[in-house]
Amino acid sequence: MLKIFLVEDESIMREGLRDNMPWQQFGYQFVGEAGDGETALPLIRKTKPDVLLTDIKMPFMDGLTLSRIVTKEFPNMKIIILSGYDDFEYARQAIQIGVEQYILKPISRETMKKVLLEVKDKIESEKEKKTYIEKFKKEMQEYEQMARRNFLEKVFSGQMPVQDIYVETEKLSLDLNGPCYNLVMVSAQRKRRDAETLRNDSAGFLRCQDEMMHYFLRFPEYLIFNWNINTYGILIKGEKEQIDAYKQRALQNITRIYSAVEEDYDWYAAVGNTVERLSQLAECYSNVNHKLSLRYLSPTQHIITETSEELFNVNENDGNLDNLDVAKVDPDILKGFLENGSVEEVENFVDNYFQSLQDALKSKLFRNYLLLNVRFVVLAYAESLGCNQEEFLHNAQAETMPDINSSVKSLKEYACRLIHRAVMEKEKESNDRSHTILKKALDYIEEKFCDETLSLNDAAAVINVSPNYFSALFSQEMNMTFVEYVTGKRMEKAKKLLRQSDMHTADIALETGYKDPHYFSFVFKKTQGCTPREYRNESGIKHN
Repeated sequence: MLKIFLVEDESIMREGLRDNMPWQQFGYQFVGEAGDGETALPLIRKTKPDVLLTDIKMPFMDGLTLSRIVTKEFPNMKIIILSGYDDFEYARQAIQIGVEQYILKPISRETMKKVLLEVKDKIESEKEKKTYIEKFKKEMQEYEQMARRNFLEKVFSGQMPVQDIYVETEKLSLDLNGPCYNLVMVSAQRKRRDAETLRNDSAGFLRCQDEMMHYFLRFPEYLIFNWNINTYGILIKGEKEQIDAYKQRALQNITRIYSAVEEDYDWYAAVGNTVERLSQLAECYSNVNHKLSLRYLSPTQHIITETSEELFNVNENDGNLDNLDVAKVDPDILKGFLENGSVEEVENFVDNYFQSLQDALKSKLFRNYLLLNVRFVVLAYAESLGCNQEEFLHNAQAETMPDINSSVKSLKEYACRLIHRAVMEKEKESNDRSHTILKKALDYIEEKFCDETLSLNDAAAVINVSPNYFSALFSQEMNMTFVEYVTGKRMEKAKKLLRQSDMHTADIALETGYKDPHYFSFVFKKTQGCTPREYRNESGIKHN
């Protein structure tokens, strides 16, 4: 039921409209009346009607003035002007204000009924469209996250010119305006490494991820994005004197959120150096990535900043092995990276690993130990993946070990080749497992995509993984979101039915998983650029 408010200075006419018009029959609730615009305004603010019915000529405040104020304060309110004047100037001003209807007195019941029903239909149509837009936006949120991630990947890699960055931010509705920028990357993974628990997130961890999104989305100075299955990024923007405070607040809340799951998860946050240009974000990202790879060298160091980075280096004045921190050569450091690191991180990890041991590397004895340690740990890990040792060493171009008299650079290159190959083998095994999981999910989607109840949660349950893991895996492997994929399947079937049958649009909607035919038409136009009827006509199919 829509609310309507009446403003009319002629009491007989006002009372006649109020008492003799069957408001409820037309879908309206009469919520108030006034004799002029001045007394009407506070009542309108209080009752907030959907429709304002007002005379145009009144004392104290006329209908046009009232309409201007109401339109500014309540842009969605529909206004119907009642006028005893057939004057073009009045009509012109009413049109400029955005008045919905302009009715000349005397007013018949049929005329009022016609106008009220037209306005009611328009309001309901706008509400319906708004509902559809909100529903569509909600469904497309994952897609927007992926589009944002793809855009930022290009920015951070330095592949996108500054002028293109501004064009893309406008397309994606991103606000990157800020004289200064910084970046925080947050990574979290389970401490238990068996495959089943790796894929199934606990409810507590999912709550942490949701809380991360909800917290940082509240503030315009932060732009949070999902970087991969285990990592979030937070781009900080603001004035130079504000950036440090924003950074500290971000780290405090990241610590607060992830400390709740610290018993079961390893988490780390790396902070970049503040930059003053969008074109320097690639440099900032490179800096953060370098710091984030330090997490393998000191698993208890959760926050890695410019200051804490110094903790990973030895004192250059220590000229012998007596002062070596043995924790820095713990084989678990290398094992941890092999299990959790990515191919992209290998070079940074090896650089940091050797940097942390730079003074000890002056000793030939230590260089020999380190070389053997790396080789044995990597080979043991490769064998755990089912690799043949000789084949693995051949593929890594590491059959022959460097001489201990070789340069540190040569040792690093050898370690890089070994570790890079081992991580590649791990990722290949992981991809094979992911492809198996994904194929099962795609088979399920193929069977169920026309079922309106199909959801990401259902598909995740079928393959026995968490919705969060499945969502990230699907986007990563398919380069599109779950919703985008299902919508595409539904639209392709809808187009086929529109081309090859004379089914009603409502029946096609049901056939393709849409209970509401209006929403089906809305999604079709949003994704295909035309209505189902227009598509059918262009395809030459006439519906009887």
